[in-house]
Amino acid sequence: MANDKDPITCHVLDTSVGKPARGVRVKLVGGHAPLKMFESQTDDDGRVKAWLPYSNIHSSGDVPTYTLEDVLGEVEDSSVWNLCFDTAAYFGPEKTFFPEVTVNFTVQKGAHYHVPLLLSPYSYTTYRGS
Repeated sequence: MANDKDPITCHVLDTSVGKPARGVRVKLVGGHAPLKMFESQTDDDGRVKAWLPYSNIHSSGDVPTYTLEDVLGEVEDSSVWNLCFDTAAYFGPEKTFFPEVTVNFTVQKGAHYHVPLLLSPYSYTTYRGS
């Protein structure tokens, strides 16, 4: 990788306390069939800069070895991706109206996407960042 960030990154800010949301589990799914899954967790600054291939505990066989750049390199034109934020685990059971926040977006080949999420127990908003 030319820099320390993957082509798709995100940032979660907890607006209920005015601070970055540290430790939020995030899943990224997309590409062309069969869809590829990645996972990560927000750092101390609430950011995800890199993704690991998702490995389900019920899966058998080899651990996936593809990278996000590999998958995006196979896309001819555009593809739909989604980010799934585990907000129930972050806020705690029964402490949020949205146990999960899913953001769907279209990715064009060769572009970088940064998706911020502004989050509280009873609301959220997102936009395309830079």
